[in-house]
Amino acid sequence: MAKEVKFSLMFRDMWQSAGKYQPRVDQLVDIAPSIIKMGCFDRVETNGGGFEQVCLLFGENPNTAVREWTKPFHEAGIQTHMLDRALNGLRMSPCAKDLRKLFYRVKKAQGTDITRIFCGLNDPRNVIPSIQYAHDAGMIAQAALCITYSPIHTVKYYVNLAKQFIDAGADEICLKDMAGIGRPETLGKIVKGIKDYKKDIIVEYHSHAGPGFSVASILEVCKNGCDIVDTGMSPLSWGTGHADIMAVQEMLKDAGFKVKDINIEAYMEVRSKMQAMSDDFLGYYTPALNRVDNSLLIKPGLPGGMMGSLMTDLEDNLKSLNNWKRKHNQPELTTDQLLVKLFDEVAYVWPKVGYPTLVTPFSQYVKNLALMNVLQMEKGKERWTMIADTIWDMILGKAGQLPGPVDPLFEKMAKAEGREFVKNDPQENYPDCLDEFRKLMKEKGWPLGKDDEELFEYAMHPTQYEAYKSGKAKADFLADLEKRKAEKESGGTAKPDSIVVTVDGQNYKVAISYDGTPAQATDSGAQAAPIGKGNELTAPLEGKFFLVSGSGEQPKKVGDRVEKGEVVCFIEAMKTYNAIKSEFAGVITSINFHPGEAVNEDDVLMIIA
Repeated sequence: MAKEVKFSLMFRDMWQSAGKYQPRVDQLVDIAPSIIKMGCFDRVETNGGGFEQVCLLFGENPNTAVREWTKPFHEAGIQTHMLDRALNGLRMSPCAKDLRKLFYRVKKAQGTDITRIFCGLNDPRNVIPSIQYAHDAGMIAQAALCITYSPIHTVKYYVNLAKQFIDAGADEICLKDMAGIGRPETLGKIVKGIKDYKKDIIVEYHSHAGPGFSVASILEVCKNGCDIVDTGMSPLSWGTGHADIMAVQEMLKDAGFKVKDINIEAYMEVRSKMQAMSDDFLGYYTPALNRVDNSLLIKPGLPGGMMGSLMTDLEDNLKSLNNWKRKHNQPELTTDQLLVKLFDEVAYVWPKVGYPTLVTPFSQYVKNLALMNVLQMEKGKERWTMIADTIWDMILGKAGQLPGPVDPLFEKMAKAEGREFVKNDPQENYPDCLDEFRKLMKEKGWPLGKDDEELFEYAMHPTQYEAYKSGKAKADFLADLEKRKAEKESGGTAKPDSIVVTVDGQNYKVAISYDGTPAQATDSGAQAAPIGKGNELTAPLEGKFFLVSGSGEQPKKVGDRVEKGEVVCFIEAMKTYNAIKSEFAGVITSINFHPGEAVNEDDVLMIIA
């Protein structure tokens, strides 16, 4: 009897791998019946990873989105699954234990059946507790092996890891080949080793298409016992996304596997609706390079899910760098030139920081560290001049055990900065937090939500949730979208000075800056702080300005005295909060940006006298 292989549609990941945002809830509800009508999917990835953060970023409640999006699939008997980051939950930074437990209760109540638990360090201490938390909430726990290619990550390494997860109660195992650089033969051997250990364990294979191995890898893992294959579909298949369901289905059918047929009429409906979503607004955040295959990705091993946001961020970094080069009479770089320099630097940095598997958040940490090095070296400076605290946490072991040793240079740097390497259980570094957030929500008059889902959202994404609740997130998103539309319609020549956007019936006039000078304050009531006298503290990189990186921190204000080397603010860039330290001792006489405002490199953030 032919072995059956089932298919999962990676709907969330398709969009995340293509660009910055996800569809709105009305678009999701509209497309669900067409996906169901295709008749070939036993599973659909509905949420997880960056899904909820990007909902907040464009001003939508992700809890409503998840509930309404999963409902039609449940009614049709299709399982829904999500991606979660173990110790990190749904965010870039580690979570408290009580928040992790609430996470699974909320997602189960909202309609998510399966959680794919992964740790970018493949540290069982981070994954195994989540297996139990998922079971306690009534969810299916799928433990993921984060696949990469290095001298450390061997077949034996991965099979032994799978055995630990199975022994700890994992219901399923996923080979999460998030960069698509797993070699087909090796992946087949890993699946065989897992099936030899436990024949009836469900194995699901996830791979991105970009480097070019994915179709061969899919065939090889299926020949060795894989049960479910993750796929994408046009117009978001291939490139940094996934192999298209049509190609995978035909290949496996020809190889003698039992697979479900595809309703082509419904396929075209889904394809058309996704194109309409792209035309509406998502396409303005989908860089063209993400829609092509690129074997250059083999060397750095960066994951497809990260490439969506990377290319958008890289546009801004390139503009900032070329502004600097023009000022210093140096030749400008093209996108391709910067990309190749970045890829080469990732390959250089990766072994030095202990070979973390390049998946969120560690792919971003390695990439950010590499990009900072490239930007600094392009300006004649040294490597390693800017390392965010979250990156230090990875290097020091606070987020889990790195697979390999770190370069001795970091030991010297850590000692010089008074930082210590740790080997304790990572969870011990992050105390419970929900009581604090309950108190904050009571003070603000915010409801905890059905099944405590609003409490969960606030505790998981404090900064984004506050911006969502205030309306600022939606105003910023609409302003940025209108700017992109105006530039596209004019062929890049029209550049409006300001845009009026409406959020919940209130108009906001949002000023736009193109030349690196701070834009004037909006009409929403915020006024720029007066420029003081003293030394200028300038931004070392482009991003968003924040006075704190978390809700429990006390922000600096005009009149505060600070010491040289003291952290005074943060710039959030590439999903990392970069601490900005004062270069002077003195009193803050001016703070020139409001939290969440965009800053360019060399903008004056504060005046310190």
